Amino acid sequence: MIKLFSVRDKQKKDEAAEAAGNRANKLSAGELRLQKDMAELNLPSNITINFPEGKERLMHFEITLRPDEGIYKGGKFLFDFAIPTGYPHDAPKVLCKTKVYHPNIDLEGKICLNILREDWKPVLSISSVIYGLQFLFLDPNPEDPLNKEAAQMFQENPRQFELNVQRAIHHGHYINGQHFPPCTV
Repeated sequence: MIKLFSVRDKQKKDEAAEAAGNRANKLSAGELRLQKDMAELNLPSNITINFPEGKERLMHFEITLRPDEGIYKGGKFLFDFAIPTGYPHDAPKVLCKTKVYHPNIDLEGKICLNILREDWKPVLSISSVIYGLQFLFLDPNPEDPLNKEAAQMFQENPRQFELNVQRAIHHGHYINGQHFPPCTV
């Protein structure tokens, strides 16, 4: 009987809070979808997730990607995810916080990944974006670059490109007057 009264009291408090305009307990459709995406997220061991504002703030999180193969092996790259209120109809805003010499990531951290732009569809998920980022590090696409100098080097002199990437990752390196600090695991 006591539990029945406590449930009824909670319902009254919730109704009063809602009537007062307090929507703290209500989640938007985007937040509900993001909760579902997070519950279904199955990250490989080389990718971690962090919630800098706490786990209750799902709309902003960071992903750390540590490629375990390819040119970028040994690097550690941080991506900032800002989920818009219109999610999943609007694509997540993703920025690379690690300065990296990459054909598809510019010096400000903007990322050229088609599913973050024109190919975004509401059926895609956070998992799709994370795997897309992982693929960019396994197979950079010089045909659709944001960093044109890196793309040109990748196409014209792949060995020098790989040396530049490895030097930047492990020791820090100047490439075309730009400093790329080390970003090792």
